[in-house]
Amino acid sequence: MPYPYVLLSAAVSLDGFLDDTGPDRLLLSSPADFDRVDAVRASADAILVGAGTIRADNPRLLVNSPERRAARTAAGRAEYPLKVTVTATGDLDPDAKFWHTGGEKIVYTTDEGVRRAHDLGIAADTVSLGTDLDWRLLLEHLHDVRGVRRLMVEGGGTVHTQLLQLGLADELQLVLAPLFVGDPKAPRLFGPGGYQAGRLRLLETRRIEDVVLMRYEPTAPGTGGSASAADRHWLRIACELAADCPPSRTAFSVGAVVVAADGTELARGHSREAGDPVVHAEEAALAKLPADDPRLASATVYTSLEPCTHRASRPHPCAELILRAGVRRVVTAWREPDTFVAAADGTGMLREAGVEVLVLGEYEGLAKAPNGHLLG
Repeated sequence: MPYPYVLLSAAVSLDGFLDDTGPDRLLLSSPADFDRVDAVRASADAILVGAGTIRADNPRLLVNSPERRAARTAAGRAEYPLKVTVTATGDLDPDAKFWHTGGEKIVYTTDEGVRRAHDLGIAADTVSLGTDLDWRLLLEHLHDVRGVRRLMVEGGGTVHTQLLQLGLADELQLVLAPLFVGDPKAPRLFGPGGYQAGRLRLLETRRIEDVVLMRYEPTAPGTGGSASAADRHWLRIACELAADCPPSRTAFSVGAVVVAADGTELARGHSREAGDPVVHAEEAALAKLPADDPRLASATVYTSLEPCTHRASRPHPCAELILRAGVRRVVTAWREPDTFVAAADGTGMLREAGVEVLVLGEYEGLAKAPNGHLLG
């Protein structure tokens, strides 16, 4: 299911703390950075914080600039982004500023939490995620029911940790403040646990007065049958590669990327690459790697169209090439139609051989775009 673009936003001290243990909130950002955060809020469809952040900080979470609010309304958007919180228990303060400023609010909670929120008279829509909190259901609901395409997450540390560990964060915007906290009882940004493998990709660094903004994106593929934000990132690249294919009336335009478990791009390719009129995308990408490359066994192949199972131009279809390479995970956007091969089923062939195949149908339109002339 499609999710919003999830942007994690936080500021930390040099020793990694979100706050100290004093009675007042520790201001880590500079005035210019607060204005930057205001602009990021204005770009979002929704802003999310955990219930613990509401209890600890009593935030309003508003777009403070009148000009930015006016620009939102001029574009047909609500003056303020939707405000979202998450709580397992429904333990919320009905007098918190969160509920009484800005526009619409929504609480995601459990069955028990819904009952408690109603008893407290919380001024917001409440949505139960069942007996336990489920971040994937939450993101699906925000996307499909509330129309949220860009979600800004402002804390706290538990929320940021869970979204990163589940592979659901598309971007991390981290501001580093030039001070130390040093109190082991103070809250940290990230907690212990299992995170995605590999290094995040640095997108930007920027000095803002005396703080530094760093923007990162996760790149490590997901594991098993659950799609991560990085899976969506790489599949989009594969679909965009299909646009580089020389057009053909007798074959699809397809893009493919091979990515190691730590997020390293190993190879990419597209149909009819380098003047070869019959080469397929997966074939082109895999041919750039040694057949015995040990990284292939834990790699993921991203391809805009499911790998083929029959072809007249070469002896080995792409699904067979993937199996020969030892790849055990494939993510694709589009099941092959009957345009050239009846009842093609690369997904079925790979799954029967034990390969994990994910079909992310929300990218089907992007995969089809360079093939419109073949689809009528």
